[in-house]
Amino acid sequence: MQGSGCHVSSSCCQSLPSGLSVVPSSIPAMNFVSTRIITADVGRLVAFYEQVTGIAAVWGNELFAEIPTPVGTLAIGSDKTVPLFGAGSAEPAANRSAIIEFIVDDVDVEYQRLRGHVGEVVTEPTTMPWGNRALLFRDPDGNLVNLFTPVTDAARAKFGISPPN
Repeated sequence: MQGSGCHVSSSCCQSLPSGLSVVPSSIPAMNFVSTRIITADVGRLVAFYEQVTGIAAVWGNELFAEIPTPVGTLAIGSDKTVPLFGAGSAEPAANRSAIIEFIVDDVDVEYQRLRGHVGEVVTEPTTMPWGNRALLFRDPDGNLVNLFTPVTDAARAKFGISPPN
């Protein structure tokens, strides 16, 4: 609770599910830095994400590359690295639960730019109930990718974006 080292308001703490607690402020906060996709074809996936983001990959070696963005990194690693993490700990092209998201200035412009470059379009640009206009498609390994533009005042405020003039 506030005043007891809690990072959030007391009303938030009271609504936590049973068995969960808030981290005391004496424990340093973690910084999220990357998401890693494991693939059987690093070159193909890197080329795809370079096309989507317009950002050149930084290659560590033939088994690993990163797409660095201002707020985090999309890391792409070979399935040959999986044994380093634990046998069978990750499986390429098997994700159906995570969505890789990128905020963009104008999702409709991005849709026109990427038409013909992305395989399966799951959802053409659509305004979602939470105020983002979103385009969802799959990468070559079947991972779901969301490009979105906040379009409501509340959604823009969440991301620190000024309303249009």
